[in-house]
Amino acid sequence: MPQPPPSQWIDDPEKYRQKLFGLLGDRHPLDVAAMTADALAEITDAHTPEQMRHRPFEGKWTPNEILAHLEQTEWIFGFRLRRMLCEDKPQLLELDQDLWVVNLKSNDQDSGVLIENFRSLRNMNLAVWKQMSPSDLTRTGLHNERGPESLDTLMRMMAGHDLSHIGQIKRYLSQESSS
Repeated sequence: MPQPPPSQWIDDPEKYRQKLFGLLGDRHPLDVAAMTADALAEITDAHTPEQMRHRPFEGKWTPNEILAHLEQTEWIFGFRLRRMLCEDKPQLLELDQDLWVVNLKSNDQDSGVLIENFRSLRNMNLAVWKQMSPSDLTRTGLHNERGPESLDTLMRMMAGHDLSHIGQIKRYLSQESSS
């Protein structure tokens, strides 16, 4: 099995945020968020279920597992968004994303269903994001690993997270096709 690319996971919370913000650049986070489901569908439409479930690197997620992670994370982002908007400085707990991917049998799921679930959750969350005022975006929650984060930070991280995983899926599929 080929060697995986260098890990892009960053343990330092501020470096992690800056990595995601760098991927976002000058684009508006909600514009990126609105296009993610279509970008994912375009990728999966061009690949077979076998390609989506192929693990190009030992110990790394498959493209299908990344799709499932995005679906799962959209649920989490939506929950955090609503808590931060409705409660004063709520506690935001980290989750073990690897356990979610494994225990929810993510690689066995249909890519199309994962994307449609993601699309539904994203559309519900976008409706909330779009109704916010600038002062709403200053509301904060306290993440147990990353510290205080505002809704504006969460919004930009969500969009950067999308871009990071879209790039990861593309890299993994190009590795699979070159094998």
